[in-house]
Amino acid sequence: MSPSVSIITPCYNAADTLPGTVASILAQDFDDWELLLVDDCSGDATEAVARGFAERDARVRYVRMVENGGAARARNRGIELARGRYIAFLDADDLWLPNKLSGQLALMREWGWALTFTAYHKVDGEERQLGRVGVPERVAYRQLLKTNYIGCSTAIYDSETLGKVLMPDIRRRQDFGLWLRLLKRTPYAYGIDRAWTRYRVRGQSLSANKTRSAGYNWRLYREVEGLSLPASLYYFAHYAVRGLLRSRLPGLARRLGWLS
Repeated sequence: MSPSVSIITPCYNAADTLPGTVASILAQDFDDWELLLVDDCSGDATEAVARGFAERDARVRYVRMVENGGAARARNRGIELARGRYIAFLDADDLWLPNKLSGQLALMREWGWALTFTAYHKVDGEERQLGRVGVPERVAYRQLLKTNYIGCSTAIYDSETLGKVLMPDIRRRQDFGLWLRLLKRTPYAYGIDRAWTRYRVRGQSLSANKTRSAGYNWRLYREVEGLSLPASLYYFAHYAVRGLLRSRLPGLARRLGWLS
């Protein structure tokens, strides 16, 4: 019998953080799930760690990619193999609180929502809280083009309603591309202002990350979404200004409704 939820977790050299991530899934108070650990050709002990979980719990499935292809291809392989109606994502260094699945699914079923996302806490490597990121009540396609409100490890979509939709094959911002694809099939993504996820902030240079993300955002507008140059410039300007205000002037961003 197929599970209700398929959880997709791409893994690349994640031996240190994967045990905590999987433990947070095993601790869920909703147990009708399967977990697909998709190993993107790790060079550390990720395979041994993942296989260990698969051997101890039949709901955990280990999948190894033939070659390293990045998070988009790993997640897409998981989506292709998923047997559950609901597709959920959890990165190999993030964590869920025990009532994440039960709470989110209850609301999706009650209101007939096909795509949802939640608030989350940012934490450091020691799981100390760095801040809370809230969410709007709902977003439509054109709103999301201005800024990506949806944290990947918080999102769930209903594949029975929307079909199995894959991420665009780009190295970064592929999750943003998926939400945009899904919002062409449903009017809104619904935000749930419960911080049921802990997002681990990596130790990489924040400015370097933002520069790379900006480049991929532009590529997403032009190459993936096929927006015209004027439209791309319009949405990119929104993306840049909103991001700057959220990081430098959060009080103003909150008053403008750009930060929850």
